[in-house]
Amino acid sequence: MNKAFVKEDSADEVLTPLPEMPTGVRNYVTPSGHQAMQRHLRELEQSAAHSRENEQRILYLRSRLETMEVIDASVHAGSERVYFGATVRYQDSASEEHEVTLVGIDEADAARGKISWLSPVAQALLGAFEGDTVELDGVDDTDQLTIVDVRYPQPAD
Repeated sequence: MNKAFVKEDSADEVLTPLPEMPTGVRNYVTPSGHQAMQRHLRELEQSAAHSRENEQRILYLRSRLETMEVIDASVHAGSERVYFGATVRYQDSASEEHEVTLVGIDEADAARGKISWLSPVAQALLGAFEGDTVELDGVDDTDQLTIVDVRYPQPAD
């Protein structure tokens, strides 16, 4: 375990380690996700309350920011193919519509429709085109996802 996650005052007490990147996986992030992490890091560094938990989070954010590859999905604006950064509206086999945006691991927030590009749903969608039906292998069965719409952020002027 990284020494940054071990309490200095007791060899027996260990802080909960923060998640690591899967081996061999690139640390993609959207421009807005990268900016949000940088902003969060600055806020923690400027905070008067430097608890051990905050220090752990600061070290974590610094290490993640060092390995991030910012991917500007706006280069795909107008494309009907699903790439990293796409917002995809799809219909499952129960005819329920869902909308998700494929983002980096550190910016995923399922409650807001932001899913990691490594998630099973994202992996099923990546590379497919609007109108395609893809298979999502589940634990008990396979679901069919039909891509209804693919959108990307517009390029900055």
